[in-house]
Amino acid sequence: MTSREAGPAHSADEERLPTFSEQVASQLGGVRGTVEAGIPIVVFVVVNLLWSLRPALVAAVAVALGIGAYRLWRRESVRHAANGLVGIVIGAALAWRSGEAKDVYLPGILYTAGYCVALLGSVVIGRPFVGWLWSVIADNGGTRWYREEGLRRIFAWLTLVWSASYLIKLGGYLWVFYDSGLTDDQQASILGILRIALGAPLYGLLLALTIWAVRRHQRGLGNAVPA
Repeated sequence: MTSREAGPAHSADEERLPTFSEQVASQLGGVRGTVEAGIPIVVFVVVNLLWSLRPALVAAVAVALGIGAYRLWRRESVRHAANGLVGIVIGAALAWRSGEAKDVYLPGILYTAGYCVALLGSVVIGRPFVGWLWSVIADNGGTRWYREEGLRRIFAWLTLVWSASYLIKLGGYLWVFYDSGLTDDQQASILGILRIALGAPLYGLLLALTIWAVRRHQRGLGNAVPA
């Protein structure tokens, strides 16, 4: 094969957009990103149970900073570490001030509530959020997700499924957060377990459902879709 013949193919490979699956893995940060996101919470729960609140807060923030620093030293992306660090720092500041361990999770609870409102609101205005997410991840920012009626219907029910999942998640958080029958340490421990169990695993499951539904719809139309 001549260099002229190889050139266009090589260029096409270089310009190939990441597949949906590759982008999903990137969003979740892979197994390593998922594990790293949960480490500061596990540290907080364990140290709070074995010692006390303020050492637990210091330890969780220190671990989150350490993970970020290690990634910087390895010249790797710190996006996932930074996302976790921001939540930990804000929650730690609230818990430090109030003296209640459960307040570490207050930013996450508020974020989940905001996410529920955004998801439901996007369906009401005819721009389902999951469609926009699919466009950003898999369709290079295209507008098919709301221009094509079939796709818009698919993304509307997917967005409702996402919102229902996050509403259940929010309900679990609030039930534990305001359950006066539990001690503060018990509330903090249960909230930590819920945050890990309903974090990346739930997000990954919803993304997988979205991929399946869009592929099924497009196969029915006989069209190609980023996989």
